[in-house]
Amino acid sequence: MLARVAVILSIWLAGFGMAQAQVAESDSMIFTPSKYLLLDKGLQFRITKAINSMYNFDFPTAERDYAVLAIQYPNHPLPEFLVALGYWWRIEVDVTNEKYDATFVKYLDRAISKAEVMFDADEENKEAAFFLAAGYGFQARLYSERKSWTKAAWAGRNALKYMDLSRGEEEFNPELLLGDALFNYFSQWIPENYPLLKPIMALFPKGNKKLGLQQLEQVASNAFYTRVEAQYFLFRLYASEEKEPLKALQISEYLISKFPNNPYFHRSYARHLYAVGRWTEAVQQSKEILNRIDAKQTGYESNSGRYAAFYIAQFNERMGDRVESKKYYLKTLSFGEESESQESGYYLHSLLQLGKFATEEKNKPLAKQYFKEVKKYAKRKHPAHQEARDYIKKNKL
Repeated sequence: MLARVAVILSIWLAGFGMAQAQVAESDSMIFTPSKYLLLDKGLQFRITKAINSMYNFDFPTAERDYAVLAIQYPNHPLPEFLVALGYWWRIEVDVTNEKYDATFVKYLDRAISKAEVMFDADEENKEAAFFLAAGYGFQARLYSERKSWTKAAWAGRNALKYMDLSRGEEEFNPELLLGDALFNYFSQWIPENYPLLKPIMALFPKGNKKLGLQQLEQVASNAFYTRVEAQYFLFRLYASEEKEPLKALQISEYLISKFPNNPYFHRSYARHLYAVGRWTEAVQQSKEILNRIDAKQTGYESNSGRYAAFYIAQFNERMGDRVESKKYYLKTLSFGEESESQESGYYLHSLLQLGKFATEEKNKPLAKQYFKEVKKYAKRKHPAHQEARDYIKKNKL
């Protein structure tokens, strides 16, 4: 258990990556020399387009520019790390899909190897420590998703070690603040939500959720490399833990305006629109997601389709259009089966609603089949399992 908690914390602390490269107008053409490549303003200006292309899921454009960067700086970890980050975002769209894992780890290993050479030559090199922390942190994130706890714990410990060693360079502070922000938030959140882990969490410094959110906002506004990562965590926290759907919507609306072809931001935007009651807009965005899936646009796949189809089904049910509602609940099931997400809430709720429709249409065999599927995929304590049992009993199915 301790190893697992350490992994979780290491992911939050050190699993940060290069985020959106935005340069303010006032200093976009002012290039100041730096002993660290990451702090080179000229480089930041040159790679802005490539990084923005990556976040917009235009990977070929981004990787062509990264290849040029690799020629210019053959011994630096930055080019390989940026390529790895692109594969991380391919994974992020559907973390159950493992087809990009090997390539992602390969590029991270290359970045880590180059950073180790830099660090061995100079243990005061904060940039080398920064890349080692980020590289191992991303490995910890992936291995924890794959439930490879031993690998995740090893990578996580390395990430934390190098994150601490990367401190001390004032110019790096906006980037490193992301780790402090996530630690402050989650080291308080864990014992609040998992009381059994309080004794273990007592081994870590005391956190402060309010401060963590403030720090995330600061990173989201001021950092160069970790900006989007902070925005990503912010909208997820505001949507779920903080119950601030309007703030979550504001961030996702900004992100989709900057990266209109990013499927993760797209489906999050649709979700947040639906959460605040802007249903017509949510349906409009959801239909666009489904159109992009049909067009086989990069990154748009069954996982995003499950979200989109569900919002459309719910909207039509609210509008009293059962035919369309049923059509999109069935699409939700189809997408859920394709992505093997039968235990997800959207999949289970779709089964419940289809079971209720079938009951009202006097089709008891079909209704029983839907409720049987709910009980098959939902854990017994899951609300969907309880609702299915109650509905079967009430309607004598």
